[in-house]
Amino acid sequence: MDQERVKKLVRELIIELGEDPTREGLRETPERIANMYKEIFGGYDSDSELSVQFSEDSDVVIARDIQFYSMCEHHMLPFYGRVHIAYSPNGRVFGISKLVRLVEKYSKRLQIQERLTKNIADELHSQGVKGVVVLVDAEHLCMKMRGVKNDATLSSSAFRGIYENKEEKLGIMSLIRQRASDLAI
Repeated sequence: MDQERVKKLVRELIIELGEDPTREGLRETPERIANMYKEIFGGYDSDSELSVQFSEDSDVVIARDIQFYSMCEHHMLPFYGRVHIAYSPNGRVFGISKLVRLVEKYSKRLQIQERLTKNIADELHSQGVKGVVVLVDAEHLCMKMRGVKNDATLSSSAFRGIYENKEEKLGIMSLIRQRASDLAI
């Protein structure tokens, strides 16, 4: 990203909105926005490092409540929430930080929630696991602060491998939605 160009464009936008880009509160805004965009759109240049795996077998691994922030490609407003990932390893497991980095890789882009969900599931499944489920729950500021002005949330899901089977899908969804304290072992 050309940060100097972004600064110029933001300055022009400030002027177009009827503001003075030289006034005290706005003087550094173009630079702040260019720096912010570099951070929040860093997913285009990141790697999830899923190739780092450990020899270990488990029936299922569930990572709940991975926090994310993203930007709606239709209105360039934030949407944010939690990603829940379940996968059935094939003799190898991923470190939890790798799953968080995978979510960050795809969330730090202009996009829609459904694509975010699909991309996470597809990349994780491409690593040879038996099955993957990705569930994303999010709130969208493009719906809250404009248009219908409603506080509804959106859930999206993607199922790959063994979890495409209806019985497996129902079982894993139940496990994802349960809290560890609710599980009777």
